[in-house]
Amino acid sequence: MLSLVIPKGSLERATLELFDAADLTVQRSSDRDYHALIDDPRIERVRFLRPQEIPPYVEQGLFDFGITGRDWITETGADVASLGELQYSKSTGAPVRVVLAVPNSVPWQSVTDLPDGVRISTELPALTRRFLETHGVKAVVVPSYGATEAKVPDIVDAIVDLTETGASLARNGLRILDTLLTSYTELVANPAAYADPVKREAMEDIALLLRGAILARGNVLVKLNVTADELAAVTAILPAMSSPTVTSLARGGMNAVEAVVPKQGINTLIPALKAAGARDILEIPISKIVE
Repeated sequence: MLSLVIPKGSLERATLELFDAADLTVQRSSDRDYHALIDDPRIERVRFLRPQEIPPYVEQGLFDFGITGRDWITETGADVASLGELQYSKSTGAPVRVVLAVPNSVPWQSVTDLPDGVRISTELPALTRRFLETHGVKAVVVPSYGATEAKVPDIVDAIVDLTETGASLARNGLRILDTLLTSYTELVANPAAYADPVKREAMEDIALLLRGAILARGNVLVKLNVTADELAAVTAILPAMSSPTVTSLARGGMNAVEAVVPKQGINTLIPALKAAGARDILEIPISKIVE
């Protein structure tokens, strides 16, 4: 029914891990294969392409839907329908920023300090030109095809590049002057496919599974038993997405309690629950949370 395009390159591994967590495992003969399958009746065809190619191909109807970044949607100006953000990236859950970065040695403190004729290298030339024009900067924008950071200062004066943490820029003697765009990974659809009720429902089902897998990351299910007398003390220290679920057991004046809690801090939470009177404590992994 649906044709799907998945990003090749820096987002590839994180995307495959997400699909696997969502029980939509992508199957292919090798990591060099650009064709793949997903054992799901809603997905008929899967291809891998560079993320910058995906928005125009989805717009043209070569694929029903795909995963790319808001940065590439903005750069290409593609007319696509959004099925929502997928809050994951190459190495963290944080968004990617498109930033203007300059060498530490230059005196410029803002984009308006850039002199006329400044040379700026970037893989996002259209986005960069629009940003510079907005601030009245007359620059020479030099398209980059990789290793953008390495071009400063011998080839260009500044760069516009993608960063998650800024650590790589700092290692290369660069500092961020301004942020052009904050970009999450996004699930986008061809407008005609999105207008088809059957295809739209199928795409939204896939989006639901992917978002559920993302939401489950970093959370676990804690289950425990506690006496009625100690119930209040235990639930008082038990974090939960909304409120812990409490069920009265058939015998012994006991209650069963369960709650979804952050994995971070579980090493101190479990001993605290035990000290407050909890017993039979279970920590259970979660694959999806659908709100």
